[in-house]
Amino acid sequence: STDTQLKEFEIPQNAYRAVLEVYVSFHENDEFWYSNVPNEYIAANNLSGTPGNGPFREVVVSLDGEVVGAVWPFTVIFTGGVNPLLWRPITVIGSFDLPSYDIEITPFLGKILDGKSHKFGFNVTNALNVWYVDANLHLWLDKQSTKTEGELSKHSSLPLVVSLVSDFEGLNGTFLTMAGRSVSSTGWVKSSYGNVTTDAIQVFHYSNKMVMRNNGNTQIVNQTIHFNDTVNIRPPSSSIHSMSSNKTFPLYLYTDYLEQANESYTFITNVELGFIEK
Repeated sequence: STDTQLKEFEIPQNAYRAVLEVYVSFHENDEFWYSNVPNEYIAANNLSGTPGNGPFREVVVSLDGEVVGAVWPFTVIFTGGVNPLLWRPITVIGSFDLPSYDIEITPFLGKILDGKSHKFGFNVTNALNVWYVDANLHLWLDKQSTKTEGELSKHSSLPLVVSLVSDFEGLNGTFLTMAGRSVSSTGWVKSSYGNVTTDAIQVFHYSNKMVMRNNGNTQIVNQTIHFNDTVNIRPPSSSIHSMSSNKTFPLYLYTDYLEQANESYTFITNVELGFIEK
């Protein structure tokens, strides 16, 4: 959770647009991060080997130490995940098609068109091992020019706001986690296409209600992630081009472990998973 990985790069000086495409996958102690319990629950019940840090995760992307965007990842369930009998031998829908996430870097071109080296940074809020994060930097180059210029006009990255309401006694209880973040930036780039201004806005909302019953053997998770991206491109003499992606990732998870006679047990699992994008 405290680790930041850096990638040094420099770009051609005739770029007029830049988009960072981010890839994320999560494994080991954070494979089921959306069902991880708060640390206070683990400490109060003296649990060992139970993944903690709560159920909220985000990937934060920085440029030369300044936050430029974030990714609130889709809750991919890998083959055999949650219940070993689910999705075997057929893999879960989407497990081999991890989504990528675009972060508009164009407003920041004025800061990195100087021919010098700069650094992208990646870190994962509340992370346990293991997270794999990678990215492609896509650049649009102006063939009519050897050097473009630009300036970051406005940038706002409000701090992450997280709230946790816990009500538990022993291994039974209810936890409500909510979070929000917004990142917005405006910048212009002057190229052979004229002086083009780009607005990039990211707005995030998150809620996770977790219920533990039956001495911790029953867990119910009801989670929704709203992940909205808007990019407005304003050319000098034509109408605004606007691109908007509104993503909703709903997840409902019910697991119940019931001991039976003759050293047998029943494991009940209900899962509802959605990737909704408009």
